[in-house]
Amino acid sequence: MLKLVVTDLDGTFLNNKGSFDKELFDETHKMMKENGVIFAACTGKQCERVEELFEGHSDIWVLGDSATRIKRDGELIKDFPLDKTLGNDLIRNIEANNQKVTVIACTGESAYVRSDISEDDYKVVRNSYKEVKKTDDLTAIESELVKITVFDRSLGSVALKEHLLKQTYTAPMYMVASEPAWLDITAADVHKGKTVQKLQEIVGATKEETMSFGDGENDVELMDIADYSFAMANACDNTKAAASFITKTNEENGVLLTIQKMINLMK
Repeated sequence: MLKLVVTDLDGTFLNNKGSFDKELFDETHKMMKENGVIFAACTGKQCERVEELFEGHSDIWVLGDSATRIKRDGELIKDFPLDKTLGNDLIRNIEANNQKVTVIACTGESAYVRSDISEDDYKVVRNSYKEVKKTDDLTAIESELVKITVFDRSLGSVALKEHLLKQTYTAPMYMVASEPAWLDITAADVHKGKTVQKLQEIVGATKEETMSFGDGENDVELMDIADYSFAMANACDNTKAAASFITKTNEENGVLLTIQKMINLMK
């Protein structure tokens, strides 16, 4: 019996224009609710940006900000903060050694970028974050950090990750190059897989009752928490290897069509 569906957004649920078939989603979401199936979006995007994407829909769980926050219908259910001292050390290190990257310091209230960010990079940030503020000093943010994200137009996220792993820090952390140009840094053992396990506890769903979808390196853990794990046809090799099944691409509504087929099989 299917009880929980968890999907990544970019490259998975969303098409290459960053949108989705709203009519098909309405139809699919109605089927899910009628059959007691919960829908959750698990993504690097800010929770509030995801809520903006699904505006007008209720009963959607959002595991946003690289799965560091869990929200439902506008209410914060749980968050997993990053050690502030570690976060500030990372920011200083990255800014000192990588002058051309964009560092995004994320809190529960907003994403922060430097005041001198270029207009082009700011537009990229706004695509994933609804609430964005500018500051002259990212280490002076008073609010608790949940993650640090780095955008590198030179597609050097893997090199940056290797550089940071060679440094000595006072606290452990989790780092993943979610895309060639993006590096996400969260508290140790905080990633999509662990956060979905927390959601499973909250809603009372088992691994055997869960379906997941993903395409990127940061979705590998999503494949491990669901018996019905699907990598998109456009997914990276590691995610495909970790998945139980392969479905259509994000441009072909692979997620929604697969959900409908599963629900029809349940009937």
